[in-house]
Amino acid sequence: MVLALTNITGNQNQRKDNMNKVKIIYVYDAICGWCFGFSPTMAKIKENYKTEIEFEVVSGGLKLGKGVGPIDVVAPYIKTSYQQVEKTCGVKFGDAFVNGTLKQGTMILNSLPPAIALSIMKEKYPEKSLDFAGLLHKMYYVDGIEPENYEAYGIYAAKLGYDKTEFNKKMKDSTYINKAYKDFEYAQLLGANSFPTVILDKEGKREILFQGFITFDRAKKIIDSKL
Repeated sequence: MVLALTNITGNQNQRKDNMNKVKIIYVYDAICGWCFGFSPTMAKIKENYKTEIEFEVVSGGLKLGKGVGPIDVVAPYIKTSYQQVEKTCGVKFGDAFVNGTLKQGTMILNSLPPAIALSIMKEKYPEKSLDFAGLLHKMYYVDGIEPENYEAYGIYAAKLGYDKTEFNKKMKDSTYINKAYKDFEYAQLLGANSFPTVILDKEGKREILFQGFITFDRAKKIIDSKL
């Protein structure tokens, strides 16, 4: 009887702990230019709140299915809008992208490969998910590497301590492909219909804090008002 009561108390305490946890869910897409612009701000948010808030990164699925295609076909606006991202967010698109893959207009925008990559990283090193998301932006928008270059992902994962060969092998594993699609479904369930979207999960309740680019100071005021 004592043991039973102890188990009940333990379960109640566990539920209470789960209710008291505060989490920020960051819904982004690796090929989203505004997410690239927001990534330094998001990194600063994590650094500022890492001791009191748990962080989760979710792939949104910006370009999937019929939306997948060359920049010139599915997103020609990027050829001019990247300058607005630079001006607003203070980031810099790399020459390899601007005068390489963007100018050529042939880069295939596909959200699935980076979502697979993020799923692999989240499984083994969830605490490195946000850093890896930033590296994926760098891969496309600074280094000019195609999203469908599957072999390149292991190189960027290795920067965070993941074995390159192991990582690239998992890129074609159906387990992680399925995890990527589950992320897309989760993003829809969360109501993230644009990217980036930052959601607060507090005491079992979720609330969208902001969508689109926002400065760190403004983000901090919003987050602090909800804690």
